[in-house]
Amino acid sequence: MDEEAIDTSKAHPARRYNYWLGGKDNFAADRESGDAIANIWPHIVIAARANRAFLKRAVTYCVAEAGIRQFLDIGTGMPTADNTHEVAQQLAPESRIVYVDNDPMVLAHARALLTSDPAGATSYIDADLRRPADILTDPALRATLDLTQPVALMLVAVMHFVPETAEPYRLVHTLMDALPAGSHLVLTHASSAMIPRPAAEQLSTASFPGRDDFYDRDPQQIAKFFDGLNLVEPGLQIVSDWRPDPASPNVPPEQVSVYGGVAVKPA
Repeated sequence: MDEEAIDTSKAHPARRYNYWLGGKDNFAADRESGDAIANIWPHIVIAARANRAFLKRAVTYCVAEAGIRQFLDIGTGMPTADNTHEVAQQLAPESRIVYVDNDPMVLAHARALLTSDPAGATSYIDADLRRPADILTDPALRATLDLTQPVALMLVAVMHFVPETAEPYRLVHTLMDALPAGSHLVLTHASSAMIPRPAAEQLSTASFPGRDDFYDRDPQQIAKFFDGLNLVEPGLQIVSDWRPDPASPNVPPEQVSVYGGVAVKPA
């Protein structure tokens, strides 16, 4: 890998998210950008951690209740606690996971994502969500996953970085169309719907170091990603309200403002 491909002078969503989660795989630009956002909306760290907790609960549901043993995790982000393979293989060691990301630093840390249980398998693909055909035809995917059997497609906190010009709904449908009946879509999407309007406007118009494009969508627009699929109860929710852990503190929805859901592809 070309180390020069990692530009440490500009913030990157994956590394900034790692910072908010308390990780160490980030640079000054990521921290500066993360702090600038937190200064406008102080609940961003709560939101990031609620999103990560949702991932754990959603993977647990897919394995323990839906019987899924294969995961395609796109927009993986920096390895941290409770990665998809760790949650899945703790419950079902034979689970098989393919991670996909296009950030060179995530690629550099991919070995942390490949510590599979011997009974299962993990692999990593350096590819872009906006080119789904590259993902679906990659030899690593075909060697790791059996696409005749159900797969959980994980799109956690990634679609809000995809503009309308890239046809985000088509991208999701293309990926789901390649998967068999019984496959699941696990998707979360940040939204300004519950953020106070002054803060939301400032986040969308302010210029701060490392600010990258964020494509805001309301709950109705987020729900469209699940068109043609059957949402699992309780449907599309603020992520902290989706099958919450009774032992965890209750988080007010307005401190999260990230929507998420799990849906199954019908026969």
